Amino acid sequence: MAIKDAISLEGVRKDFGDFTAISNVTFDIADNEFFTLLGPSGCGKTTLLRMIAGFEETSAGKIKLYGDIIENLPPNKRPINTVFQNYALFPHMTVKENIGFSLKMLGWSKSDINDRVAEMVAMVKLEEFTDRKPSQLSGGQQQRVALARAMASKPKLLLLDEPLSALDLKLRKEMRSELKRLQRDTGITFIFVTHDQEEALSMSDRIAVMSSGKVQQIGNPSEIYDTPANRFVADFIGEANLLNATIQKIDGEKIICRLQSGQILTSKSSSKVNVGQSGTISIRPEKLIIKKQNFKGQYLEGKLGQSTYIGTDTQFEILLDKELSLTVRMQNSSLTSENYKNGDQVFLSIADDAAWFLLD
Repeated sequence: MAIKDAISLEGVRKDFGDFTAISNVTFDIADNEFFTLLGPSGCGKTTLLRMIAGFEETSAGKIKLYGDIIENLPPNKRPINTVFQNYALFPHMTVKENIGFSLKMLGWSKSDINDRVAEMVAMVKLEEFTDRKPSQLSGGQQQRVALARAMASKPKLLLLDEPLSALDLKLRKEMRSELKRLQRDTGITFIFVTHDQEEALSMSDRIAVMSSGKVQQIGNPSEIYDTPANRFVADFIGEANLLNATIQKIDGEKIICRLQSGQILTSKSSSKVNVGQSGTISIRPEKLIIKKQNFKGQYLEGKLGQSTYIGTDTQFEILLDKELSLTVRMQNSSLTSENYKNGDQVFLSIADDAAWFLLD
């Protein structure tokens, strides 16, 4: 028998008076998937998470958990736990008391609670801290306690509402791999909310990019990054050169476009397009290579503007005309053979799959 999807959303909408916060959202999340809701502040991702948890009622649509309709169930009747941004630990309880509290409320026996707490403490690597209270722990340790507490009762679904935002950069990066390990080891389906693109790309099996209460695109990290569905996704995920373009010719999968500067560029698109349509070409800065000599293959021509050294890479501004520029990022190891100066005439090598045409 095929395993049902962990979560299915069908036409879910949320209204606050005349304001629609979530508009007709439909998607499925697979069992044992690390799924991320990604978007800027105010896009509706936390509201959507709260509807799945039961903290917000739906205005329309269905929410199913492993095939069972749950949108009318109260939060305590849903086999779902949430890790909040502020962790919400009990300050007067020790680590083991915090982790075991929900199990006690569920009526577990004392011996079963002790066994499960020991298992969870080992999983989050806090064996030495079981008798400490939250105030005696670092931010990262507190977060591990919150995760252990949320996973202790073996929920079918774990919701994480920006749980890394209170941590410093180094600790956030460490916790990314830790979260992915915990998800893999427990087999629990995770839904993770964040506005941080790097977090989403580094941890997720799939990502739903949201804007203005709507899902703009769903895909795995490479699909979201390399083949964005529209200008918003291209601009929001990482860095992108966004060039206004008009389609001059279509040759199979190749779309020949004229840029604002007058130069011709070949791109691809996932949308059905027609000659004469205007849109945007997206090119990631690291997919451009600067050369001083003309060469065979697709290229753009321009003048070198300012450059910025950023450790492993150098970032260059290339002026295509007086009003149009783009950014190139090259690893410093590839720059040792040439000396680039402001004002140099340069050619930009562009791979066939680097330029992506987007309908606005």
